[in-house]
Amino acid sequence: MKAGTDVHNSKEEAEEPKARDKRLMSLFGVADLKNDATSFSVPTEAIGLYNIGQSCCLNSLLQVFLMNIHFTGILRRIMIPRHAAQMKRNVPYQMLLLLEEMQRGKQKAVFPTAFAHCLSAYRVKLFVQHDAAQLFLTLWNVIKMQMGKPELVEELSDLYTICVQEHLACQKCSLETKRNSSMLTLPLPVLDSSSHKLRTLEDCLQHFFHPEELTDHNMCFCEQCGRKTPFLQSMKLVHLPKTLTIHLKRFCFEKSAYIHKLSHYLPFPQDLDFSAVLTEDQCQADDNEKVSWDDVKCTYGHSNLYWAETAYLLIYMKKQLQ
Repeated sequence: MKAGTDVHNSKEEAEEPKARDKRLMSLFGVADLKNDATSFSVPTEAIGLYNIGQSCCLNSLLQVFLMNIHFTGILRRIMIPRHAAQMKRNVPYQMLLLLEEMQRGKQKAVFPTAFAHCLSAYRVKLFVQHDAAQLFLTLWNVIKMQMGKPELVEELSDLYTICVQEHLACQKCSLETKRNSSMLTLPLPVLDSSSHKLRTLEDCLQHFFHPEELTDHNMCFCEQCGRKTPFLQSMKLVHLPKTLTIHLKRFCFEKSAYIHKLSHYLPFPQDLDFSAVLTEDQCQADDNEKVSWDDVKCTYGHSNLYWAETAYLLIYMKKQLQ
């Protein structure tokens, strides 16, 4: 990074927001700049990001967000902040600037410095090794909060939100309750109830949706029986979004409060068909809820390193049916 890039005179600071808006308009056709329905075209392939001090996790998530055409389609329609101070603190706008730089830059990679400093205002510390799953949720929530337009917030939620239904059935009187809930990531265990390693992603899915008996200290209160009774708990998939994020739960908590990582190899398919993995009782989604990722390469890192095969977050995009 060239020295002196943070030093500007007052005239340059006044002209910079206008110049950026013009570049954004020419690159993306952001409708909100003129409140019209300007179309946009996708520019050339994006370049990479430099690590600015333990920012490899942040850089990976940025690539995941910015290479999602559905997400960038929403990002291009945000309301541009009017004041320089607001621009520096607005995460969606800073992502838009970074995307512009990645797609217009002629160098090998760009520095996400301004974006990282923007995040630091929202308790995302710099030069700290972050947990990818937690950082994903933090980024998503801040972006959603700052979208500004309700229709964009709704589109963003529809793009990532998974809907499931929890079933609880009393084993004494058969009283059944159902509750719908939403989640941004599908948290899949990589160990079964006996702490044995699950060998494939499909095994993890089947274990997550497999009914579980709640007995002994896990019993629930039954309103019909008037006491705690054994229950059968099960989860059913109701809706899959266009972008499915799977969180492999690789961190194990021991009784001594010691945390260790489960680094065993767990393969995952290029195409993931839920109807072939779950039963009809476990999957209530429509027939067209299938998910694939045709263009993503299964890269884990250098094959000689111990972390080479320990994927942590998996991102699947819904396949467009012919």
